[in-house]
Amino acid sequence: MTEASGTLPDSLSMVDTLAAGGPQVRDCQIAGQSWTRRYLSLVSIAFALNLLSAALFIGFVNRPVFDDNYNVSDVQTYAHKGLSVATVLSHRNPPGPTSFLWMAAGVRLLGEGELRDARIANLISWVLLFVGILFGARYGSFPQVWYGALLAALIFPHSVMAAATTLTEGPALLFAILGTLAWIESASCPTVTASSFLLQMLGAFSMGIAVSCRQYYLALLPAVALFGLFRLRGLGSKERFVRLLGIILSLSVASAPLILLIVIWGGVTSPGVATGLSHQELGWRAYAGLNVFRPIVAGFYSCFYLVPLTFPVVWRVRLPFRWLAFLAASISGVVAACLGPSLIQPGPLRALIGLASRLPAGKFLLLACVAALTVYNAIVIGLLVWQKRHTVLSCPPAIFALLTVAFFIVEQLGVGGNVPLYDRYLLQIAPFLGIIAFTLIPRLGFSRLLALGVMDAVAHVILWGHAFER
Repeated sequence: MTEASGTLPDSLSMVDTLAAGGPQVRDCQIAGQSWTRRYLSLVSIAFALNLLSAALFIGFVNRPVFDDNYNVSDVQTYAHKGLSVATVLSHRNPPGPTSFLWMAAGVRLLGEGELRDARIANLISWVLLFVGILFGARYGSFPQVWYGALLAALIFPHSVMAAATTLTEGPALLFAILGTLAWIESASCPTVTASSFLLQMLGAFSMGIAVSCRQYYLALLPAVALFGLFRLRGLGSKERFVRLLGIILSLSVASAPLILLIVIWGGVTSPGVATGLSHQELGWRAYAGLNVFRPIVAGFYSCFYLVPLTFPVVWRVRLPFRWLAFLAASISGVVAACLGPSLIQPGPLRALIGLASRLPAGKFLLLACVAALTVYNAIVIGLLVWQKRHTVLSCPPAIFALLTVAFFIVEQLGVGGNVPLYDRYLLQIAPFLGIIAFTLIPRLGFSRLLALGVMDAVAHVILWGHAFER
């Protein structure tokens, strides 16, 4: 199998060197330094375009679009009645209350109109995310990795929409990614100090706030636990005890906001959302319950959005058993096409597949091809993770990202109700997909830049398509 970049010696102990901040950690850092400035330039360009596009939309389209009508109701409640047990109990939307509280704060502070103020508050959350990542990456150990995470979030097809409307992903990403950055950088220090311990707790609390913004970030908690336990190996008894204490306290701090919501709501969603009374016109119901098929959908979409982030690795990596990978991908494509509407959720991919409906068997064939490409690319990435496992194990953000994506997929088992897994929900894990993609393949060639540019262009088209709706 041909790699995108070199491998590291097999003779070194990954766990021991990682725990000690040893030479392989430095190798991982050095490997990304040559691309750091280019990543920073791309991030800056993408952010400037998103900021300009979102600001223009907020300024010229002062009417509800997409989910604004539904989300504004909770923003109004918190803006006019404040935060209390009663207002939290009356919460109407499936996401948690914190993103709505963020937008309500904007309404109370700005006074330019509820819809516009809420949107401006959302846009501010993206500005703070950009500034926070730039600051954290500058003083962190893995700047290229964090720039890659931010780049993936900025070019995701729903990113500009989330920045320019009242969608809840902006504040959630702010707390989740900055919390993750702070927690990983502090937890990866060779020795525990008072300042690193405090930063670790602040990072954990920020991740807990992210869970109260969008409950899907619950995946961060088991990722914290497993990552922390992984780092305990090879340590002395005293160091192990201190780090284990840090893990327990981190989980306690991160769980506190969710526990408080569960106590108030009696579950992970508000009573109105759980019973379907909040939005009776939609028939939405969301609660904790068994859903076997939903992880398959989440896994498919996670792999689908890895394709443009890792392009063109699918063409350039030679597998030792390519025919078997082609066979598995082809069978998976046919199965996906047979599943059809059950697999393809509302979003750009469904719209793309719908364009082929005018041709005989067009939808079936196009979905089969897209799914086959997605599965084949996933096989390539999986094998690349294995072959470059030394690089991955020497990069704490990459380990944490793999765990978070895996737990995001697994946690879908417990999502009951009938709210679809809209593909914009993948924006929540886009930074972690970016970490995986840019850790494995840091190189930015023309083909890859073109794929990333197309992905970003789709985000702007999706947003401005709503400007011309009647």
